Amino acid sequence: MDIEGYARRMLEKMDEDQVKNLLAERIAEIKNWDIEKAKKWAEAVIIEVKNAYSKKNYLLDYYRSGVTMGAFGVGSRGRGDFYVHEKIAEVIGGSSAVVSSKDLDDAGVVRYGDLYIAVAVDGIHSRLSEFPFIAGFHVTRAAMRDVYVMGAEPVAVFSDIHVADDGDVSKIFDHIAGISAVCDATGVPLVSGSTLRIGGDMVIGERMTGGVGCVGVSKYITPRKNVKEGDIILLTEGAGGGTIATTAIYYGRQEVVEETINLDFIKAVKAIFADGLVKEIHSMSDVTNGGIRGDAEEISKVSGKSLVFDYEKLRECVNPKVLEMLDELEIDFMGVSTDSLMVVCDEETAKAVIRAVKKAGVEIQEVGWVEDSRDKAGAFVIEDGKKKEVRPRFRESAYTPLKKVVGEEEPPDFESMRQKVDEAVRKAMEKKRKVLERLSRV
Repeated sequence: MDIEGYARRMLEKMDEDQVKNLLAERIAEIKNWDIEKAKKWAEAVIIEVKNAYSKKNYLLDYYRSGVTMGAFGVGSRGRGDFYVHEKIAEVIGGSSAVVSSKDLDDAGVVRYGDLYIAVAVDGIHSRLSEFPFIAGFHVTRAAMRDVYVMGAEPVAVFSDIHVADDGDVSKIFDHIAGISAVCDATGVPLVSGSTLRIGGDMVIGERMTGGVGCVGVSKYITPRKNVKEGDIILLTEGAGGGTIATTAIYYGRQEVVEETINLDFIKAVKAIFADGLVKEIHSMSDVTNGGIRGDAEEISKVSGKSLVFDYEKLRECVNPKVLEMLDELEIDFMGVSTDSLMVVCDEETAKAVIRAVKKAGVEIQEVGWVEDSRDKAGAFVIEDGKKKEVRPRFRESAYTPLKKVVGEEEPPDFESMRQKVDEAVRKAMEKKRKVLERLSRV
């Protein structure tokens, strides 16, 4: 619970004594304290909140769009989320990066001498807060994947862990064990990190969050924008990561979680690297951002090409136990992260990639091709002999009982929310320009 935000909102609606009593009751409930101790805490919170928000300062204030993260689908790997990421790139603006946020890749790239340096950061799956080990395992594997698909060899991993005030310290160690399990298995060291409380004293509860980053180096890169007309699309078998593990846990299918604990993706990429094929590959991706629906649309958008997939072959590239669970729960496999490796390259290179990956013991097959976009770029599937357009929904496939209640459909006021988000972007950029003008005088 964010007691700072709660106190600030309540002070706008009722008098200070009422807020103190309400706040004390919540604090006493969550922390299991007596009410007198909780009241002292509540009084201190109110003093801090009144002081912090009593005066206006352009550096401390921000434009309130009135659009919440949940309502706009941020973090839900659908249309709203993708739109926000495009706007983030707008706020960042131009840079010397070889691959940046505007390219819609999961890793960014800069050039240093004769080397490319790829950097990626992934946040832990929010629903895995109470399962620190697999949260650490999957977020580390995800960060490494993002670097690998850029054609880079990971050389270092770093972490950031935040546990709320009432969280058990043991979460830190279990989480680090999950991170270092991947690091030890791949020979990539965990070199640094940060461990903090979420919100310090102002957030109470047991929640854990954080992220893992990875740095890699390479002589060649394989960004999404490099796909070419006539390319072949290859896909490895994927068993999912944090998303599939979350589905399994919250539907009581814990046995499926173990299917996700593997390094098949990394084995496949390492085999490609070992055979010197990276320089021949146009693009690599991991199927994560809203599943094949989201990733295919992003690749099409940045490349200006159309991607066409064989629906049945896509199904064959999902781990059988995972696919069975998704089918039984009526979860669209094309709208969730399956963590498959997607390789896009010419026909001859595709044959060499298939040989290398299968030799490493990982299943891989041809699932589609790249076409000239002609009228418009997009992603398509061939199903029952018919070519159908594939687009991401407003949110990724609803993969937990609660997400099914929330739904996947675009809200009717999405356009008006988008205009408010655009205004928030403009205000942030104005503040950035104002500060840059000040800094330029130094």
